Formats: sequence, structure tokens, C-alpha cells
Amino acid sequence: MLSQRQLFLNHVAQTSETPLALEIEKAEGVYLFDTSGKKYIDLIAGISVSNVGHRHPNVVAAIKSQLDKYMHLMVYGEYIQSPQVNLAKALSDVLPENLSAVYFVNSGSEAIEGAMKLAKRYTGRSEIISFKNAYHGSTHGSLSIMGSEEFKNAYRPLLPDTRQIEYNNLDQLKEITSKTACVVVETIQGEAGAIVPKNDFLVALRKRCSEVGALMIADEIQCGFGRTGKLFAFEHFNFVPDILCLAKGMGGGMPIGAFVSSLEIMSTLTNNPILGHITTFGGHPVSCAASLATLNTILEEKLLESVSEKEMLFRTLLVHPKIKSIHGQGLLLAIEFDSYEENKRIIDKCIENGVITDWFLFNAHSMRIAPPLTISLDQIKAACAVILAAI
Repeated sequence: MLSQRQLFLNHVAQTSETPLALEIEKAEGVYLFDTSGKKYIDLIAGISVSNVGHRHPNVVAAIKSQLDKYMHLMVYGEYIQSPQVNLAKALSDVLPENLSAVYFVNSGSEAIEGAMKLAKRYTGRSEIISFKNAYHGSTHGSLSIMGSEEFKNAYRPLLPDTRQIEYNNLDQLKEITSKTACVVVETIQGEAGAIVPKNDFLVALRKRCSEVGALMIADEIQCGFGRTGKLFAFEHFNFVPDILCLAKGMGGGMPIGAFVSSLEIMSTLTNNPILGHITTFGGHPVSCAASLATLNTILEEKLLESVSEKEMLFRTLLVHPKIKSIHGQGLLLAIEFDSYEENKRIIDKCIENGVITDWFLFNAHSMRIAPPLTISLDQIKAACAVILAAI
């Protein structure tokens, strides 16, 4: 009889020639357990997904409660479903006034796709500007605005009338003109290596978009839902987007995403043509119930209040001659080494010794630190000891 590992390699479509291939049997809090019983501290939280930890009791209870009522009923937008309505209201309550209409989807890539369509429909323009080293997803539209030519070249032709400018480069903002439908920007660039905006860059970008009538789309798929110490990262940087894209940490481990805008802008998807954006499983009631429980857990357990202290502890403990710098904010950090090869050796040794970490797509010489927000100070100390020993 073939092992699970061999069946995985034979029948599950692979994304690389060297998957981690850890066979995880159980997850709880900040820990993963493999089939041999080995325990791992999860420092990447499924790539910024399990912000409230794995299988948080509140999330599990919400899922079970909704399962007892109903699951899929009808394509998105046709029936009034309490899980969707309650989550949309809760999100609008914690967002600025102009972000009051929520369109639920299944993933971050879908949120970006919907936001791009919305911006083109509302403005009547076609040009979309994004940033070098940006990551917005892997579907054709989101791939078109990705900031890495290496990842895009095998799939051309892609969406026309898209181009990239440099993040944190104020001079290049003049390339945003009255022809631009929207500018899509990560509030903190994730796969570039947790790059934080400098010199009020996002304030200047907001101003330029307003001047020329372009919509500003903030991609908070990786940095939202408390990861930076604010519920949404744009709260740190004194701007409000026209459209906000969310996913990953939104669902407490369940698949869900959303793009959020004003009722005025969002209403353009209802006509010319009718059903201007549709989805079958977007806003799945079980995922929405999990998401509302996640949001409430972050707020009720005051998880935001300890993020800064936990960031500082990582920065204080992770000091070593081979660590060149630490980028990022909150619990989205990049530990920079000299090379990918060195970083990979350290990551492999960490995993061998029970700490799961990773690298960044466009910054392969940096190690990803993005644990659940629930990680304790003692767990951080234990993880950092493993990292330092691996170095």
C-alpha cells in the first residue's frame, strides 16, 4: 500500500519540485504536530492566515454552529444570509465611513480581480498601475500586476495597459495620470520582504490618486486583521483607500476574501451589465461565520495590544553577526541574511529542530516571521533560541 507521502506526490498537483512535505496530523494554537507526534512552533501561520492561532475555540464553535443551520444555498448576492450580513456590518463598523459595502469572495486573488474590475467600471478607464516586487495573487489578472517579470514571463500575453513603478519612490508618482483607473498597492509589501512605506509615501500616493481621479486600492491581504498591531495596516499611515482588499487572516483558517468600497462605487457592478461581478461560493456562510468569530476574537481578546511588544522581543533576541537587518512591522518581519543559500540552510535546520519558517518570493535571502498573534512571549523566546542555534 502506498504511503500518504507517495500518494501526495502522485496525485496532488505540485507547485515546486521540492515541497516541504511535512505530514501534519493536528494543529492547535501556535503548534503543528506531525504523524510521528513531533511538535513544531508555527512562525508563519499558513502565510499570515491563522492570526488567531490554529483551531481557535471561538472559530471552531462558530463553524459548528453554522453547519447545524445551513451551508451553500445559492450564488452570492441572491439570498439574505445572516452570516454574510452580520460580517459585512461588523467590518463596516471597524472601517472608515467610505468603506461600507463589502463584496465577499473566496481568496485574496479573487479580491484583487474584483477590485480591478470595479475600478475600471467606475472610472471608465483601463490603465492599472502597481509596484515593482508587488505580489497580488496568481490568477491572470492579478499576475498581470505582479511586480516580478520572472514570475510573469511564462504566461504572456497578460492583461494589457498595466505597468509598475517603484514603491517608496515619490518622483514616480507623477506617472499616475488622468488615464489611470487605479493604483494597486500593498500597504506593507509582503513578498518583497516586509517593506514598510517611508516618508509619507502612501499619503502622497493617496493625494496623487485624488488629484487625477484614479482609485487607490490597498492590498491588505497579508498585512490586515491585526498583523501589524492595528486592525488594518493603513491605520498606521494616515490614508484611507477607495477600495480595500482582504483575505488570509480574515477567516481564522477558513477560505474567504473581500473587496470593500463605498456603496456609490460598488453599485456600478449592478448594471451595464447586470451581474457585473458574480461568484458561486464567495461569502460561503461557514467561512463568514468563522470570519466574524475571528474578528470578534481579535477585538475581545485585545490581541492588537501585544503585537508591538512581541515585535520588539523578536528584534531584541534575533541579534547575530549573520543577521544583516530586520524589516517589517508588527508580526510581519523579514530577517535578512547574505544569500538565499544561507537562508535556506538556516530555515531547513529550524524546521528540523521544530520551528517552521520560510522565505519570501521576491526576497529569497530573508526569513519570514509571521506567527499567530496569539504567540506568547515564552514561545517567542523558544523559537528565537532555535533560530539562533540554526544560524
